[in-house]
Amino acid sequence: MIDLDEKDKEILNEIQMGFPLDIHPYRILSQRLGIPESELLDRLKRLNAEGALRRIGPVINTRRVGGSSTLVAISVPEDLLDEVASLVNSYPEVSHNYLRPFEYNLWFTVSAKDKETLAEILEDIRSKTGLPMLDLPTKRLFKIGVMFNVR
Repeated sequence: MIDLDEKDKEILNEIQMGFPLDIHPYRILSQRLGIPESELLDRLKRLNAEGALRRIGPVINTRRVGGSSTLVAISVPEDLLDEVASLVNSYPEVSHNYLRPFEYNLWFTVSAKDKETLAEILEDIRSKTGLPMLDLPTKRLFKIGVMFNVR
């Protein structure tokens, strides 16, 4: 369990939906939050190191910018989970890597600049792991907005 004070909670709530599109976003955030920019940056570094915050970045509509993405599931023996997860996480195109309690137990999304690059990444992962892998491309998109109210 991560120990969050009230300002940490306020920061986590603010950055989810109110991140400024500006050349100095942290300055604007610090003003909104009523703390010095240096304190905000220190808190964000700590929250990241403690695991409360994974990353701050845009959510890009891959299809609209000409890219390609897919959901992938791999059947990984338990004794290889850390090794395979580390390999998968080493690809900057991979996001949302998580463990599921099924035969295909490691699930992640891959987004690439085009279908060819996506296929190359999947083949590379397949050849390095030698494990059964399912490529589950989107057939119909249902988009929902999610915000976690940190209390």
